[in-house]
Amino acid sequence: MKGLLKLGAIGLFSAFLFRLLNKVSEMAEEPKPYPSIRDAGPEYQEGIDAKDWDLVDEQSDESFPASDPPGNY
Repeated sequence: MKGLLKLGAIGLFSAFLFRLLNKVSEMAEEPKPYPSIRDAGPEYQEGIDAKDWDLVDEQSDESFPASDPPGNY
């Protein structure tokens, strides 16, 4: 009889733990998608005219977000 009670208690505890872990996983935050990244170049830049760009502007825009400076300095 004691063995049956122990088995029942283990079963109830297991069911409780399973439901608790399911709720925790449901509450977990969904991974956020990557932000939209624009292409390099004056035609994709906002707030500046393409005629105002020079070689340095274009090379620095193409190298972003890399830490390397443009190669013609």
